Amino acid sequence: MIVISVLALAFYLLAIIASLHLLLSAKPTGQHKLFACVAFALIAHAITLGAEVTQTNSGQNLSMLNVASLVSLIISTFMTCAARRFNGWILLPVVYGFSALLLTASALIPSRYITHLEAHPQLLLHIGLALMAYSVLMIACLFALQLACLDRQLKSRKLSQLPAMPPLMTVEKRLFQLISAGLFLLTLSIASGLFFLEDMFAQGKSHKAVLSILAWCVYAFLLWGHHTRGWRGRRVISLSLIGSAILTLAYFGSRFVKEVLLN
Repeated sequence: MIVISVLALAFYLLAIIASLHLLLSAKPTGQHKLFACVAFALIAHAITLGAEVTQTNSGQNLSMLNVASLVSLIISTFMTCAARRFNGWILLPVVYGFSALLLTASALIPSRYITHLEAHPQLLLHIGLALMAYSVLMIACLFALQLACLDRQLKSRKLSQLPAMPPLMTVEKRLFQLISAGLFLLTLSIASGLFFLEDMFAQGKSHKAVLSILAWCVYAFLLWGHHTRGWRGRRVISLSLIGSAILTLAYFGSRFVKEVLLN
């Protein structure tokens, strides 16, 4: 697994170089090299992560770093498949960089959080929906940052000359599409938790549910303001970043304290 991890890291680094070359070149050429490197990186990442999660016979190791690595794998896969349609080339170096960083951290910092998904299939459904919702909303966060950069350049009249830089209106449209999809998945995740998890609001776990619901309210408020009041620009960007911060705190806050700071 160490060899495969090193290969995944190497291909991620090659993908970062290829994506930067694609951004800086006068013509968007060399996409096949980028996709080849990413394909090998994603396959090696998935194999490594699968081994990390199933390394024990007593359950699945869903430690914070393993879960974060899984989220980065989902985001990298989605962004690679949607780069052309979403015109998100400029985000690829950031996405692949985070995947490489989390893959390295997961390999170098061993941690354990054993669960038994085979005995609780409803928990698998809840976790799956939660991870998909978080991944989509984190991609929306990246688009919000990209929108903020474009908005700032437009107002300062210093438009980027990068050929792969998308129009501001396109980024804004994709941002709302992603937030809508993420909010739908988050709704299903919260509903599945309320339906299947009896201890969702138990002591020591209630903060996750409360923060997740608070994040849901922020995203719902954002979409309501956009559709009824025509909110755009900085207000949308700020609310999107606030929602992603609250959701990250809900998913990883207590786990970070228990598994990293106190371990």
